[in-house]
Amino acid sequence: MVVSFSQSTMYTIPDVMRAWALTACVLSSVLTGCVGAQSSDREMLVAALDSAARAHVESESVPGISVAVVQHGATLLMQGYGFVDLEWGVPTPPDASYEIGSITKQFTAVAALLLVEEGRLDLDADLTDYLDFDTQGYSVPVRRLLDHTSGIKGYTEMPIFGELRTSKLPRDTLVRMVENEPFEFEPGTALIYNNSAYFLLGLIIEEVSGESYEDFIERRLFDPSEMNDSYYCSETVVRTNRAHGYDVTEPNRVIRKGYIDHTWPYAAGSLCSTTSDLVAWNQALHGGGLLSATSYKAMTTPAPLEDGTRVRYAMGLTVAEQGGHQVIAHGGGINGFTSDGRYYPDDDLIIVVLQNSTGAPGPGALGQALAQTVLGDFEDTAAAPFGGDLEELTGSYVGPARGTELSVIASVNNGRLELKMGQASKFEPNYRGDLTWNRGSQEFTFVRKGERIAELRFDNMSGHYVLRRNSL
Repeated sequence: MVVSFSQSTMYTIPDVMRAWALTACVLSSVLTGCVGAQSSDREMLVAALDSAARAHVESESVPGISVAVVQHGATLLMQGYGFVDLEWGVPTPPDASYEIGSITKQFTAVAALLLVEEGRLDLDADLTDYLDFDTQGYSVPVRRLLDHTSGIKGYTEMPIFGELRTSKLPRDTLVRMVENEPFEFEPGTALIYNNSAYFLLGLIIEEVSGESYEDFIERRLFDPSEMNDSYYCSETVVRTNRAHGYDVTEPNRVIRKGYIDHTWPYAAGSLCSTTSDLVAWNQALHGGGLLSATSYKAMTTPAPLEDGTRVRYAMGLTVAEQGGHQVIAHGGGINGFTSDGRYYPDDDLIIVVLQNSTGAPGPGALGQALAQTVLGDFEDTAAAPFGGDLEELTGSYVGPARGTELSVIASVNNGRLELKMGQASKFEPNYRGDLTWNRGSQEFTFVRKGERIAELRFDNMSGHYVLRRNSL
């Protein structure tokens, strides 16, 4: 089953996607330098973007996609590709609507911040000021729900959710299940992506506003942003132009998506939208049309952990840098659908990719390739030389991750640090300084306590895992 409502935006791309981006760059390099909408050769750029999108749906695991690329308010691409229904062979229209999964979280975050602006919600108040929830002796400020640092157990990672997801029961059922689970860490000391936190935020929004989550989002967010084709998803309501979703259980094998009752994704992942509506949303959100400057800054500025450690998840959004370009982004994954939305503020570039399957290479890979087509290849900065003793880093590091325990083994091979994560193959990360190595968007920081290396911090933007060293 899928039901992860996952943050799926990753800033690494498969070789085939990189090839699309580089091909586009070659096509337009003579006149454009691959800098995009500022170039006089706009048609060549649009053709390159279109080519990348067409290549994406050549995968047997990708029935259809809808793509939007908008820069400086000008639409470079707004089109559907492939099929929204495989059984009837229905081509994807430009305005097809999709379940957007965890892109929902940024809507929930804005809803909460609007209530803060009105003085009806205090992010520093304990969540128990608004909800009946057993925090097991911990203090859990509401803001810890917004950035996944609460430590509360994620319900989509609980085995029993496999049974609950197809049932229509009171939402309190899930609350009682979650509060009986031990916290994964002390609030504020780590960051583990957490759908339970956003489920609780939905309940808080309803409690404080006196409206259903669905009505509040429509009235306060959809309507002002002119998102006329967006709605709270339903497993029963018939919607014009709604894409049919497909799960991919093994490579190139597409099946109809598994059932999930939308009682449960809720404020963590139950919104449906279109590419054009999500462009309008980004323009309203990042253009100052929804939040005050103070609230917007809070939403897009990751707050450090209690010990001052930097993270890259803010409120419903990741905030990172790619080759000198800041990017504010989030992805989503839910039964039958995956999504990717990103905004490059310095370049005023919005990219949205919606896909009606859970198959590879996924919308994040295409979103990345489209960004590189417009902005140029994101060159990784040169690795720094490490002048210390790599041997003191070697050993096994273990700690809680999303629904599992993560193990990373550090070793040295020919004077280079090697890491092995779980059952995956070993790899050599690049040293960046301050005992931090990286592989693409992933960062690995060793922490010294006293005279010994005691921890490894693994940061993949949607998580900051604290792994304790087993062998000292």
